[in-house]
Amino acid sequence: METFYRTHNYLLEHTSSPVKRQLMDEINWNDRLIGIKGSRGVGKTTFLLEYAREFFGRDNRECLYINLNHFYFTERTLVDFIEEFRAKGGKALLIDQVFKYPDWSKELRYCYDHYPDIRIVFSGSSVMRLKEENPDLSGLVASYNLRGFSFREYLNLMAKTAYPVYSLEEIIRDHTAIADSICSKVKPMPFFQDYLHHGYYPFFLEKRNFSENLLKTMNMMLEVDVLYIKQIEQSYLPKLRKLLYLLAISAPGVPNISQLSKDIETSRATVMNYIKYLTDARLTDMLYLDGERFPKKPAKVYMHNSNLMFPIRPSDVNPQAVRETFFYNMLHKDHHVNMGTKNTHFMIDRTYHFRIEESLRVRNNPDVYYAVDKTGAGGENLIPLWLFGFLY
Repeated sequence: METFYRTHNYLLEHTSSPVKRQLMDEINWNDRLIGIKGSRGVGKTTFLLEYAREFFGRDNRECLYINLNHFYFTERTLVDFIEEFRAKGGKALLIDQVFKYPDWSKELRYCYDHYPDIRIVFSGSSVMRLKEENPDLSGLVASYNLRGFSFREYLNLMAKTAYPVYSLEEIIRDHTAIADSICSKVKPMPFFQDYLHHGYYPFFLEKRNFSENLLKTMNMMLEVDVLYIKQIEQSYLPKLRKLLYLLAISAPGVPNISQLSKDIETSRATVMNYIKYLTDARLTDMLYLDGERFPKKPAKVYMHNSNLMFPIRPSDVNPQAVRETFFYNMLHKDHHVNMGTKNTHFMIDRTYHFRIEESLRVRNNPDVYYAVDKTGAGGENLIPLWLFGFLY
């Protein structure tokens, strides 16, 4: 136990979040069992440690961070550990890499039922279906998703600003005033171009080659978050990698399931399941017409965020594809996003029709909103694309 406390204090001292994540204020920390899901690389471990720092501080033995990847848990059960932690005055246990521990959900359920004075916060892969695949936790766990940096979070970090979140309705209604207030203090466009390339994953701050690091992360998503959690045989990894590559070089595009089936030498049904797994891992996103959903074929497949587009074919990234991917990724968190109708790219919340454009030189349709890239400020129904990065 003392070893874990020493590790906990060391990590609090040497790990810090460069910017406060919006999710920290969205979670109800009074819940006794909280699951934080997110794709590899978005900062789940740092988020847990930031919670410990903000709510408990250093050298407070009521809170403890542990990683279930530790060899200690090959011999000791999680229940035994929590009993000892509780006996020593523990109140909040932060558990990382929960999926590496067999029967983790059953033991968390036991602790929830028998130790009502313990709060457990655990992190897991975005591929995990906490409630659907773990009936032990149904109705008990409060599940949240940690995403990569929004453009707002990235700008606040890089420009040392403190801009707040704006709702979609505020942006649509007041975008001219909001953009003017931001542009009067900082020029967002240079930061925006950098963000599209490398701002989504916090590890861009590390002193390593970002593209190489992202490629390794993407492969880990396939090898661990998809194969391991979904219990797919290792021999199928080349098919998954090839499918991701084929989707990436055509994204956003209408997937030809029959052709993809031939290309990776598997059935159409398996191709659709693999695309779903890639979406669960936050590598791709599926866009549907209103009223349709998986297992139907999506209208288009996008990469999950614009950063993922550059390592695969860095010299051949379509700027329009980057713009659409950014918009979809930012809106996807809190809004219903469908394939657009009436010559538009997206329909949001079955209400707003959007086209994504490069510049202000567009044929203006008053029934359509335009998210425009190369502008600091817009006007009327022409809204700067970068401003949608302030939705979280």
